[in-house]
Amino acid sequence: MGKKQGKRTKRETETCDSRADPGAGTPAPAPSRPSRFNTVITSVRSSRHLQVLIGLMIAGLLLRFYNLGGNSLWLDEASTLTFARQTLAGIWESTAGGEFNPPLFYWLEHGMLLFGESEFVLRLLPALLGVLTIPVVYFIGKEFRDRDVGLIAAALLAFSPFHIFYSQEARAYAPMLFFFSLALLFYVRASRSDETRSWVLFGLFSAVAFWMHFYAIVPVAVLILHALVTRAGDIRRDLRSARNPVISVVAFVAASLPLLIVTVNLFLVRTSSAPTFGVQGFDVVYQTLLQVSGFSDLIMAAFIVLFLVGVAVTWREDRNGALLLVFMMVLPLVASLALSSRMPMIPRYLIYLLPVYFVGIASAYPALYALVKDGRAVYLAVAAAVLISTPFLATYYTTPQKNDWRGFSAELGGMTGAGDIVVVLPPYMAQPLDYYYSNATDRTLELGATTGDDLQAIQEQYPDRRAFYVVTTDIFAADPTGDAVGWLDKNAEFAGQRMGIYLFVSA
Repeated sequence: MGKKQGKRTKRETETCDSRADPGAGTPAPAPSRPSRFNTVITSVRSSRHLQVLIGLMIAGLLLRFYNLGGNSLWLDEASTLTFARQTLAGIWESTAGGEFNPPLFYWLEHGMLLFGESEFVLRLLPALLGVLTIPVVYFIGKEFRDRDVGLIAAALLAFSPFHIFYSQEARAYAPMLFFFSLALLFYVRASRSDETRSWVLFGLFSAVAFWMHFYAIVPVAVLILHALVTRAGDIRRDLRSARNPVISVVAFVAASLPLLIVTVNLFLVRTSSAPTFGVQGFDVVYQTLLQVSGFSDLIMAAFIVLFLVGVAVTWREDRNGALLLVFMMVLPLVASLALSSRMPMIPRYLIYLLPVYFVGIASAYPALYALVKDGRAVYLAVAAAVLISTPFLATYYTTPQKNDWRGFSAELGGMTGAGDIVVVLPPYMAQPLDYYYSNATDRTLELGATTGDDLQAIQEQYPDRRAFYVVTTDIFAADPTGDAVGWLDKNAEFAGQRMGIYLFVSA
């Protein structure tokens, strides 16, 4: 009845107005709708939060693109180039044949090679997606709690040393984080609204993250577990309550089925023997928290305290949200701790912790605001995020962050002569070396070796040639017995070192 009365009143008002208006018989032109661009501009002008967010994105862009090609390619980045040079079908065959990284990032880098093979081009995509992750984290925080939490979380990511570093690396870590952050955003929305569309998008973006990096399956599984735990009561009463989470799982499986089949075999191979590199035991937890906190024990301690405060504050108003923070931080660390004895585990594999970690830290803001009761406190929190990263950034762009293969190769080229032998230990280290050094130009013979027997065979085959042995600590992963290093100690002389690259010359 109320609605009908409202419509009748409106019609009567329009009739009275038409009588009073001499031009009522002529339809007035419909007011033009503001363009989407104008709407965005208006929103930005009226929202201090959006203005700060744009500032954070600009700062994040500068931090991730400045000196992007400055560091030499290291082994894994050179490996990216090796795979990206293959055909699209060849990249998939490499994954199916035993490559321990999914093909999606290599496929994207294959397309980037149209613009060249420079360090800048190879790192361009991770840097760009690293910048775009900043607003996604803002919306995660905004959806999780409010705009203030979103802004602080975005600031922590924008100036995160850990994220800046991997946004400047030609590997899949920053791209995986971008797509997982989108998955997390839609999961938070789905858990709030139970909207089918958000559940489907959660499943699809989770699949894209998985196609970027295998270890993304861990946080995806944790989110599904969280959904089942928080809905357990509803599901027991009515199985239809599990419909949307099941839909998200179906979307994930459908979008990643070929890779899931390959993953089972790769996992069995990867865990068939003890790892020869990486971090093991509780050090996985410590090193991961240290690095995601900015490589500082003091900051790590402060961040952990703030995260716990954030969980406590969230628990009072949103227990499911607090469980999400705890599940997403604790369970991946526990899984990594357990897996570290069977497969290589490195903190960068857990880069997906960043949005949850920073949202949890930012969630402590309401408790701090209650102490100061000043709306400007959020800007002080953003400023604090900038200040704590200053010590790292002060040296980051002036100190090489990766093995300097560029400088080493130039020095090697100045020492070798026609007919000399260059032996690379282990052999796969030829990938970053050959990006900068050409044995064809230098008229040398390049060979690879892993064990002392390999080195002895090379010496016997070329007894009259001078040999230069290029060695990195990776030799201990390829030859855990130390046999190759023992051979070098007896048959070669140490000729110098450049960062983690060692040079020996035949005695």
